[in-house]
Amino acid sequence: MSDEDITLTAGDAEVTVRPGNGGRVSGLRVGGTELLRQGERFGCFPMAPWCGRIRNGRFLDGATLHQMPLNSPPHAIHGTARDGAWSVVRADTDGAVITYPLVEPWPYAGRVTQEFALTPDSLTLTLSVEAHDSSFPAQVGWHPWFNRALVRADGSVGEDVRIDFTPAWQEERGEDHLPTGHRVEPKPGPWDDCFGMPGGVDVTLTWPGQLELKVTSREEWVVVYDEQREAVCVEPQTGPPNGLNTMPRQVTLLEPLEATATWTWRRL
Repeated sequence: MSDEDITLTAGDAEVTVRPGNGGRVSGLRVGGTELLRQGERFGCFPMAPWCGRIRNGRFLDGATLHQMPLNSPPHAIHGTARDGAWSVVRADTDGAVITYPLVEPWPYAGRVTQEFALTPDSLTLTLSVEAHDSSFPAQVGWHPWFNRALVRADGSVGEDVRIDFTPAWQEERGEDHLPTGHRVEPKPGPWDDCFGMPGGVDVTLTWPGQLELKVTSREEWVVVYDEQREAVCVEPQTGPPNGLNTMPRQVTLLEPLEATATWTWRRL
């Protein structure tokens, strides 16, 4: 199937998926209101086969040292899957499946699969990585850019979003923007930080008087980024930044790495 844009609809919710632009969700509209920041680099892109930054772009697999391109010097950031064109396996009215082959510079053969399932009040995202020849460490996650403020039907701009969550800890962030390995009490924002939620990610975004959206996942790691004026990011993922070195999840020929996140919304 082609890599043309996919439009999913359910009730008054509409989602646009762009396989040809890194397999990202480029739009989520509820009642005609766009929730995601627009632009080629924004929307919500998949992070695979790693999330966030890898220190100096290097990771160890056993005794083998691998070097990834430094696309956010001095680090490598957000994986390779967002940079390629994905293939459409299935596209229905309210769901789709797309895939991406792991190719150079990633040193292992494998495949990333994304599944999207839309209902009138939720979008469920499933992301998996499978190995083809040999096992390897990996991470998966999502990097959504939610608009800080929503545009009302009359063209006026609403209030800024409020972010509510209760993490068990915050990963102490070093000067290089990577976790130091120490866990600290959660601090007030602004954030570009990783938090631990052992019971599963549960973050609520509230645009006062307009909409509430909950981001949930069984995974226990979430990066929250709200240092830009236009948007905020709530990123469920299977491990912390630099996790290929500090907390690798091994993908084997028999066991893929799979994660799911759900966005659920309601009008206010």
